[in-house]
Amino acid sequence: MRKIVIVGGGYAGFYAAWKLEKKLRRGEAEVTVVDPRPYMTYQPFLPEVMAGSIEARHAAVSLRRHLHRTRVIAGMVSAIDHKHRVVTVRPADGDTFELGYDVIVVTAGAVTRKFPVPGIAEQAIGLKHVEEAVAIRDRLLTSFDRAATLPPGPQRQKLLTATFVGGGFAGVEGFAELLSLATALLQRYPELRRDELRFRLIEASGRILPEVAERPGRWVVRFLQQRGGQVYLDTQVKSATGGHVVLSTGEEFDSELIVWTAGNAANPVVGMHTDLPVDERGFLVTRPDLRVGTDTEPAPDAWAAGDDAGIEDLTSPTPGTRTVPNAQHAVRQGKLLARNIAATLHGGKPKNYRHHSLGAIATLGIGHGIFQYRRLVITGPLAWLMHRGYHVLAVPSWERKVRVLVIWLTAALFGRDILSLASVQHPRDAFINGGEPAVLTEQDPS
Repeated sequence: MRKIVIVGGGYAGFYAAWKLEKKLRRGEAEVTVVDPRPYMTYQPFLPEVMAGSIEARHAAVSLRRHLHRTRVIAGMVSAIDHKHRVVTVRPADGDTFELGYDVIVVTAGAVTRKFPVPGIAEQAIGLKHVEEAVAIRDRLLTSFDRAATLPPGPQRQKLLTATFVGGGFAGVEGFAELLSLATALLQRYPELRRDELRFRLIEASGRILPEVAERPGRWVVRFLQQRGGQVYLDTQVKSATGGHVVLSTGEEFDSELIVWTAGNAANPVVGMHTDLPVDERGFLVTRPDLRVGTDTEPAPDAWAAGDDAGIEDLTSPTPGTRTVPNAQHAVRQGKLLARNIAATLHGGKPKNYRHHSLGAIATLGIGHGIFQYRRLVITGPLAWLMHRGYHVLAVPSWERKVRVLVIWLTAALFGRDILSLASVQHPRDAFINGGEPAVLTEQDPS
């Protein structure tokens, strides 16, 4: 049997493996997925996980539950040696080992782009994984509990201050959803006042949501400001040491919660630890049919898709434009990967990737959203319902669709769950301290 190794179990990797199981006959190939996490995270749900509208586990899809004929290895691929057809795997436990292959599929995904800002590495939390969304929600809920016992003052103000860095989709949706949650929480905390909440969104460029047109982007800024948020454009975070945030404008404030969503960077294994061809930005050189390399210098039996693949957008009127690194493309590229690999194994020809955008849609808190398709812009409850409808259809497997729908219906009847389980990050503290739970007093980026 030919050995197919898929590096990364995110959107593209999961769908590639899932569809290969359907396209290949039993005994035709052995498919292996290598990823440090045994699940695929459906990232569009993370803002709602953070706001308590979706159960955390329902935003993740178990690889072992849905990939019945695929070997799953929980580990990190630290190097790809295509010349000798081996990848180096570093598992969580045990020794590093080499895994041979005949066909390599690189869908490692992007990582959070970080800048050398003092204090960020120690204080900030990202928003790419379920664990991070849960930690953000629990930190906010715990901060409310702690603030309610304090008199008005600097310490209480810090606990009620949240800062998001980055005005892309992840940052804006996360900011809006958490602001919606915080506003709703005030009904349960009569000790706290609305004017004590300080929610700040920091964006280095002159606009937010670059995926939508400028006018809808300005509308989102006004909407967030009307809801009580503060949006800073053309502003950078210069320091965040000890939770004390210093902006390029000179403004300074203390913030208990700092969420970092300032874009993506190429996965290090792709950018620095492979002999496959990469471009100046660290992305794999990928042809429109998802094979790695160029027409004149191909990399045999190497395929790529998702955020780490530099794939030309054949639907763009501008030559050389690359597909946007988002879920919409990654899912469809993963499916085409499976079809193309199966086609080549069966003596056929792979097809080029071509997808016309379905538009951009974002949630801005319960009952609020924005959708744009070309010149058509929809805002408010209809856009919010469209957001939920699209993503419940897009999340893989009927099992996950039903679970998410049930949670949404339950929340509509009884409201969002506002229980904090921050102490789960330190499960032994209650045992050691005789039943007293741990109090989260500082950021833990792990």
